[in-house]
Amino acid sequence: MQITNINEFLDYYSKIKDRTERLFNYIPEEKIEWTYKTGKFTIGDLIRHLANIERYMFAENVQFKESKYSGCGKEYALGLVNVIEYYKNKKKESIEMLSKLTDGNLRKKCLTPSGVEISIWKWLRAMLEHEIHHRGQLYLYLVMLDVKTPPIFGLTSEEVIRNSIK
Repeated sequence: MQITNINEFLDYYSKIKDRTERLFNYIPEEKIEWTYKTGKFTIGDLIRHLANIERYMFAENVQFKESKYSGCGKEYALGLVNVIEYYKNKKKESIEMLSKLTDGNLRKKCLTPSGVEISIWKWLRAMLEHEIHHRGQLYLYLVMLDVKTPPIFGLTSEEVIRNSIK
């Protein structure tokens, strides 16, 4: 997918973020800092990571600035309600920053934290892929906790099978 129009991108981006946020409603409050293994992201870390990497790396880089990402620990937000609010606040800040891009900016190149030059539209696409990747981890964490998760697009795999032509 090539991104050529910033307003169309922001509309799509908002839908991606909304799908991630819907999943937050299924997180048991007492499990916000749960992880499957010591040293790995907790559920809260994943959400804080999405908030911070987007705001402090991707949104900074596309403005031709260096990354300001400094992690995703509990010091940013603690407790389910606070973590979700933190995510929403960083999303709002990111949207405000990304809204300043023009269609022409999308063809320019920015520098990633690894020192690689990349077209801004490609870096924005990577930002979406990153969100989707970590949303998948959130789904997996919840399944590991035996939490029934919502289907992402309305039907479960089993429902699609039942509704398919045989």
